[in-house]
Amino acid sequence: MPANTQFRHKLDDRDQGKKLEDILRGRYHFSRKLIQRLKNAGAVRLDGEPSYLTTRGRGGQIMDVDLFEPEEPTLEPEDLPLDILYEDEFYLALNKPPGQIVHPVGPHVRGTLANAVAGYWQKKGESRLFRPVFRTDRDTSGVILVAKNRYAHQQLSVLSEKQKVEKIYLGVVQGQLPQTNQTGVLDMPMRPKAGSKILQEIHPQGKPARTVYRVLACDGQHTLVEFRLLTGRTHQIRVHCQAIGHPLAGDTLYGGSADLFIRQALHAYLYAFCHPFTQENLIVKAPIAKDLLCVDLFEAQG
Repeated sequence: MPANTQFRHKLDDRDQGKKLEDILRGRYHFSRKLIQRLKNAGAVRLDGEPSYLTTRGRGGQIMDVDLFEPEEPTLEPEDLPLDILYEDEFYLALNKPPGQIVHPVGPHVRGTLANAVAGYWQKKGESRLFRPVFRTDRDTSGVILVAKNRYAHQQLSVLSEKQKVEKIYLGVVQGQLPQTNQTGVLDMPMRPKAGSKILQEIHPQGKPARTVYRVLACDGQHTLVEFRLLTGRTHQIRVHCQAIGHPLAGDTLYGGSADLFIRQALHAYLYAFCHPFTQENLIVKAPIAKDLLCVDLFEAQG
């Protein structure tokens, strides 16, 4: 594959006689906006030769697409530590510590994960925008995925919408849930709470929100729970735990106590998906944050 190419497709019988732009839209979900950018940049080649996107292909031909485009960063780069779990030309997976804001917001314009990533790319001589694929709360630790270009971001978002990205969180909730290995589904629609800019609530007129849970260990006062997100609503795990009467320990925003933790005891432990470009089954794990290990529940899990 040529050095600048980030996408290659070998046309087959399904592509016979189709325009290249229709192949990119239909089979690979390229957006209209991205198609236009490719047209303007002359970024598509067919069998190694520059090609119009209106060209009709035939089976056996090779279509190469140059996806990378230098982008002027909008964030101030900072030389901050990053815990890199995985990196390739499309994605950067990081282990975010608790308490670090992902994006600059309000008075927090420095010290964010975005500033750190901008600094990392600057040192590598790369010019990119910061594109996290999934939202993560300030006090939630663990895996966060960053796409290196708009198409990589779009492709992973499409997989997530189709529920083809496995997202596993570990949390410590207050009280004792049913016996170990008990599983269930929390299926409660959610919406923003009226009169609040932050809080979310369970409401029959809200958007669908589904969380699969499994009890891992319990010490009588707290329970270690594995959560699998089937949807990605803001504060979904936190609100669902509050709704069943077992808020996350430390989550004072949703009824938890700060006796044991000073933040919600929630950790993004594992993301797994079929890599949209390499077709590799990719699994990214983040070691449990040290502040959560003060309870023996994790030790019981090894």
